[in-house]
Amino acid sequence: MTLFNTPRSRRRRLTVAAAAVGMLASLLTAGPAMAVPGPGDTPEVAERVSRSEAADTKEAISAGDIPGVDEIVHTENIKHLANIPKDALSGTNSDLAFQGKYAFAGNYDGFRVFDISNPKKPKTVSQVLCPGSQNDISVSGDLLFLSTDSSRSDDSCASTSQPATEKSSWEGMKVFDISDKRKPRYVAAVETACGSHTHTLVPERKNVYVYVSSYSPSAAFPDCQPPHDGISVIKVPRKAPHQAAVIDFPVLFPGDGPDGGGNPGAPTNPGVSKTTGCHDITALPHKDLAAGACMGDGILLDIKNPEKPKVIDRVQDNENFAFWHSATFNQKADKVVFADELGGGGAATCNEEIGPKRGADGIYDLVRKGKDKTPKLVFRSYFKIDRHQADTENCVAHNGSIIPVKGRDIMVQAWYQGGVSVWDFTESTKPREIAYFERGPLSEDTLVGGGSWSAYYYNGFIYSNDIAKGFDVLKLDDRRTDPAKKVKLDELNVQTQPDYFDRSR
Repeated sequence: MTLFNTPRSRRRRLTVAAAAVGMLASLLTAGPAMAVPGPGDTPEVAERVSRSEAADTKEAISAGDIPGVDEIVHTENIKHLANIPKDALSGTNSDLAFQGKYAFAGNYDGFRVFDISNPKKPKTVSQVLCPGSQNDISVSGDLLFLSTDSSRSDDSCASTSQPATEKSSWEGMKVFDISDKRKPRYVAAVETACGSHTHTLVPERKNVYVYVSSYSPSAAFPDCQPPHDGISVIKVPRKAPHQAAVIDFPVLFPGDGPDGGGNPGAPTNPGVSKTTGCHDITALPHKDLAAGACMGDGILLDIKNPEKPKVIDRVQDNENFAFWHSATFNQKADKVVFADELGGGGAATCNEEIGPKRGADGIYDLVRKGKDKTPKLVFRSYFKIDRHQADTENCVAHNGSIIPVKGRDIMVQAWYQGGVSVWDFTESTKPREIAYFERGPLSEDTLVGGGSWSAYYYNGFIYSNDIAKGFDVLKLDDRRTDPAKKVKLDELNVQTQPDYFDRSR
């Protein structure tokens, strides 16, 4: 695979600072994509690339088309304020959540709490060892929620790996009391069908509802049987979290077949993941809406009754989307950005061969049609970073958040080893990147999983959880995004999008 016969499609003036797959073809045509770069309970396996691919990488570095190993490059409007390497938790870094002066960082081995009152000098407050991928993380009041999507011997933080074929194995949601950030306390566990790959909070005054997304059932798994065509809904009483329990499993893709009614995937739709559940859901509680990224389908949900979410629209893209991974609303709730995690986050897809429409974001307008004005998803365009990456860099669209600027739609987004991108989609048909930060490849001759898993804007700064390099803090100074610095939140779970400008809610 020769990627660098031509320079990057758009060169920019950079601030440069020194910093301390043959598998791709099968990934593009296989069934359900792996949605994480590693298996969760064992170290990630490095993949040697071919000699020609390694030579291409070295040539591209020498030519200045990509940064060197561990070199940092960024646009002039971004500053790298801090990096905190991994410490006691050596596993894969995953998602982020925020509350007050604290950031909560998921890791396949547990989670870490940072004091970010001084963003230039984040400090570790606590580290909790509690293995179980992905440890997708959210917070609400005194409660912290952690997803376990790897089969464990039990629900304790001392559990070990155990095959999903064994009935006694456990996967699901864990709940911690974080009233003392220095000593989080494990208070509840709820087993869910097929575990919890990700989760989404719909918080209310007395209860927190948790939408649990999981997928890939098997007839051999006693607790993950097909068809697995919905999500688990957990109700957590704030004053009695130990009473947390699954209250429903709404079917989102009804069908008469053994696999439900979702996208059938290959061979009907080659290169597309078969829908056997959802990967992630983003709720917009103040609008009673949610958007679901469900492997082969994108959906829009009515969550006016949070215990009974119901699908009001559904779309597919069987030409360019392989794995519907995540969703983001704009502030006005008249657009949704869906991300396609082509290759499952473990492949090099940010290159000329894959092109600008695969492993990208799909921008959809919410158009209200019919007598009842029910919103419908209408496709407008794709966005993908045009900075081609090396064959040794896993790169694809991943987790991001809105940067709250009135009158504009601007998003910051992680692209694994493609780095952190800031882009404007105010015009749905003409998205464009306005800033970026990235590191060079982890290796010149081996594809090693790394890069930014999540990149989110919170109270004036961008925070990124890098799979390999740790916790990064960035500052964005740009006239187009500077108004967002005035917006201050008490709490942020990106998959539970707030109304940034009506703080009375």
